[in-house]
Amino acid sequence: MKFRVERDALADAVAWAARALPSRPPVPVLAGLLLEADAVGVLRLSSFDYEVSARVEVPADVLDAGTALVSGKLLADISRSLPSKPVDVTTDGSKVSVTCGSGRFTLLTMPVEEYPTLPVMPDASGTVAGDIFTQAVGQVSIAASRDETLPILTGIRCEIEGDQITLLATDRYRLAMRTLPWHPGDPSQSSVALVRARTLSDVAKALGSSADVTLALTTGGATEMIGFEAGGRRTTSLLVEGDYPKVRALFPDSVATYALVGTQALTDAVKRVALVAERNTPVRLTFTEGLLTLEAGQGEDAQASEAVESTLVGDDLSIAFNPQFLLDGLGALNSPLVRLSFTQPTKPAVLTPQTDPEGSDDTSYRYLLMPVRIAG
Repeated sequence: MKFRVERDALADAVAWAARALPSRPPVPVLAGLLLEADAVGVLRLSSFDYEVSARVEVPADVLDAGTALVSGKLLADISRSLPSKPVDVTTDGSKVSVTCGSGRFTLLTMPVEEYPTLPVMPDASGTVAGDIFTQAVGQVSIAASRDETLPILTGIRCEIEGDQITLLATDRYRLAMRTLPWHPGDPSQSSVALVRARTLSDVAKALGSSADVTLALTTGGATEMIGFEAGGRRTTSLLVEGDYPKVRALFPDSVATYALVGTQALTDAVKRVALVAERNTPVRLTFTEGLLTLEAGQGEDAQASEAVESTLVGDDLSIAFNPQFLLDGLGALNSPLVRLSFTQPTKPAVLTPQTDPEGSDDTSYRYLLMPVRIAG
């Protein structure tokens, strides 16, 4: 195998493919990155850990077509450090030589024949705008659990119904839901998939710069899988098994009270007041007409309080939240105003974005947050 490729193209491609490399590979070859140089002038890089696969194609001047398997982490470190000059890659027996400018690196190869066959990308189900997809995944993934002992809650539930996709995630303390438009191949399509939040977040960040992302989904068979493709990059992931809890019912049908607050003003105030809140200590929010008062700390502990302007519709109310969970929700809104809707102080509150003080909130994104019980 012998080819020449641009340094930036190689570094980006290696970084993309290396995302799927397992941190603790069950077999040594899974730590490898598969390089396939095609005579038509395409370099293909692939990785696979039996759950997630990644593949990317970049143009290259291929003198000798061939295949090689090398350490993915080492190649990623090397390609990232190379100068901005063309990179020549050649194989010599059991070694791969990487030359760029006056620098030369030699890597040992792994047995290609032991590398597993990458899964086939499912048939395309439709496309979604890259920027909207990235934003939506970011808004929802903040609520996914990090606790691997509950694998179902580490996933994001993707519900496809006609020309809409709904994303849901919860860690039992908060729940995020975002509905976004997409272009289905079959307008009558109705599917549900549970994808690891970490995988979906990585894909969304990497493919979000593309105008459109192709989504491919296969369910109901022996292997349930989701795939994404854009800009010569392709990734697949097995779906998480299990029944996701029926969380939609947690959103209240009606609210008794709601408040409208400047998103940035509230974010800044929570950050300042939370400075005195020790780990897991809540921040109390007291809503009265025209004013929201934030307080943290009590008794002999350090204390802080701050007030910001707000508009209240309904009765005065006092409620407390985990400050980091509240900040996560505020940071996901992407709107000048936040509407906080309540049923009662002991029930979850719902945060929604709002642009116009005289208008209505945008319910395509909802962030439900459980309150923290506080003494007194």
